[in-house]
Amino acid sequence: MLSASTRILAKNGFLPISLRSLATGSKTMTVREALNQALDEEIQRDKNVIVLGEEVGKQEGNYSVTAGLNKKYGDKRVLDTPIEEIGFTGMAVGMSFVGLRPVCEFMTWNFALQSIDHIINSAAKTYYMSGGQINAPIVFRGPNGAAEGFAAQHTQDFSAWFASVPGLKVLSPYDSEDA
Repeated sequence: MLSASTRILAKNGFLPISLRSLATGSKTMTVREALNQALDEEIQRDKNVIVLGEEVGKQEGNYSVTAGLNKKYGDKRVLDTPIEEIGFTGMAVGMSFVGLRPVCEFMTWNFALQSIDHIINSAAKTYYMSGGQINAPIVFRGPNGAAEGFAAQHTQDFSAWFASVPGLKVLSPYDSEDA
């Protein structure tokens, strides 16, 4: 039996995920599973949510974050794109301008640098530049920072850099509850 103080700490997120799930009785899951569940819930909830990126569909994403989503929702909701970050990021920005809610996935955040003009000058600033008339509801996602087996070019952390851009909100989940 856990003490009342342990349950309070767990409920408010002050314990590691393994202890939080034990204390609260919730299911333990990986960050990957939590991201997959969140994408599944959002695609199901909103017909305008579309996931796009390299190998997110039939190959279920490079890190299995989109596992099962293409089978469940089809090619029109989970789109495989060519290895062309500038192209699919531009597509996501255009989709958002006409009311869709794209989730644009990069294999790693280093590849987002290929698309920095679309991210910063289109997605982040259009709402302000249009006087609030055009919204760009996009989620750009992908792994960021050090990871086992990644080369030096794929392990940089750009969170703070992107967070300094007006119009962008940066989330960096630490564990599955954050995701």
